[in-house]
Amino acid sequence: MTGFGSASNYDITVEVRSLNHRFIDISLKMPPYMSRHEIPLRNIIKEMFQRGRFDVFISTNNDTAVPFTINKRLASDIYSSWKTLQNELSLPGEITIEMLSGYREILAEEEPDVDAEALYAVFREAAANLAAMRIREGSLLIQEIGERIAVLNDIVARIAPFTADHAVRWREKILERLKSALDEDMIDDNRLLQEAALMADKLDISEEISRIKNHLTQFREILKQGNTIGKKLDFLLQEINREVNTISCKADDYTVSNLVVEMKTETEKIREQIQNIQ
Repeated sequence: MTGFGSASNYDITVEVRSLNHRFIDISLKMPPYMSRHEIPLRNIIKEMFQRGRFDVFISTNNDTAVPFTINKRLASDIYSSWKTLQNELSLPGEITIEMLSGYREILAEEEPDVDAEALYAVFREAAANLAAMRIREGSLLIQEIGERIAVLNDIVARIAPFTADHAVRWREKILERLKSALDEDMIDDNRLLQEAALMADKLDISEEISRIKNHLTQFREILKQGNTIGKKLDFLLQEINREVNTISCKADDYTVSNLVVEMKTETEKIREQIQNIQ
């Protein structure tokens, strides 16, 4: 789920952005001297969230220049080594400060002291602000999904009446085709009724309708539960899609076919929205 949270204290500013993701993926950008705190900070995110991509930016509010120290022992060793080489090979020239300054290892940046407790506190605050924003967005999202579930329920209710007269409609279709090919006296009504009943049984969608209704009821119940429900809803929607596809294959009525298209459209919209739910 998308969201943003930030927090700061006298020295540190933390910004956390989240995007949709099936799993949990964390990217941390911070000053190098804070790197030893990376694992604890990652664990805070994992404790508070179940999935999503998180981009974390940590910066310092202190503009004081970072002091450097000179590694005198290393500088002395480098100078001695060059001096020895110069003497052994009788090389001309001077070993100057400019030459030594080319060795970056001689200069060491002093790492500032990090108040770990303060860092973790401001980090948790930023993550909590992000969580609050995600909760607000999630509430609106669940409301919208609930409305689409109601639409699906209405479509199912409109399809249901077409399951009642399958046998009658198929008997009429078969009878009409036989009349066009045979004399009416040659038609066996009992045989005709049997064939119509067999075909109606193959194309019966009453079970699929019943299962979809049950799935929709479960869907509404899960939405009320809250917490981590994204994966449950995703699985349940797959089951609904399976039933809808079966109805689509069995549909022998133009109206039913159109209603199935509407159901597929709604389920696809719900599927996209579910990806945003933790």
